[in-house]
Amino acid sequence: MREKKIAVVSMVRHAALFANKWIEYYSRQLGEENVYLFIDGFDLELPANAPRINYMQEAHIAYPRVKGDRRRAHKISAFARSLFDRYDVVMAMDIDEFVILDPSIDATLREYLQLDFNCLSVSAMGVDVGQHPDLEAPLIWEQPWLSQRQFASISDRYTKPVIAFEPLTWGSGFHRVKGKDYTIDPNIFLFHFGLVDYQVTLDRIKNENNHWGWSFHNKRRLQLFKKIQANTPQEGDNFMRKAKHKLVKNRSWWAPNKPAPLRGNTIIQIPERFRKVL
Repeated sequence: MREKKIAVVSMVRHAALFANKWIEYYSRQLGEENVYLFIDGFDLELPANAPRINYMQEAHIAYPRVKGDRRRAHKISAFARSLFDRYDVVMAMDIDEFVILDPSIDATLREYLQLDFNCLSVSAMGVDVGQHPDLEAPLIWEQPWLSQRQFASISDRYTKPVIAFEPLTWGSGFHRVKGKDYTIDPNIFLFHFGLVDYQVTLDRIKNENNHWGWSFHNKRRLQLFKKIQANTPQEGDNFMRKAKHKLVKNRSWWAPNKPAPLRGNTIIQIPERFRKVL
């Protein structure tokens, strides 16, 4: 049986610090020739390693946040559908998100995705990584990130169906597949690093247009730092097992094709085995 071909695609605008890491990580996992990145604006400086992959730079059009999210999901969905002429699996996510296979599995991510999943898409459990304001120093971006961060929130919002095995249409933010159910794989995690550094987060918020629907979204973002500061972290593996059961079972009546919000303390200490992955 021939090996499945796997591609990954994202878009970058106000997240230059993440772009090089995203390109480096997925190039290592899948090969540079299988990495695709839309660069939203000719006013942006190219990521240093962009010439090694497939990048497409386009003129930026300013939209309110919700409309912009929908446009991005629609654009990447259409592009991903075109990739299925050449690929068997297409992954799509935001530029600060990284699909990570549990290091306890004796395989690479590319090898693991060769399995027969017998579904349209796979969701990776969301791990929202944040800086502890009292215990952790500012991130040294050139060094492994997970060696510098101990805490995260297990998140229904970041438990996204980012791995597609057939052409599909993602909803805004890749939180759901339109008209389809979701399947959560127990060994695949989506690490979100948008809040990995407190000061960088504040600086990014200042650069975004709060008059275009960003104000409430940014206030919700900042809650992670307070949750990490206020809650005693739970043991990661035990809580992730319990959370997966809830994320599979619990649905909201208004959004049955994505997990319902997790309640209570969702803060964990990230298991040690993840520290050298990224």
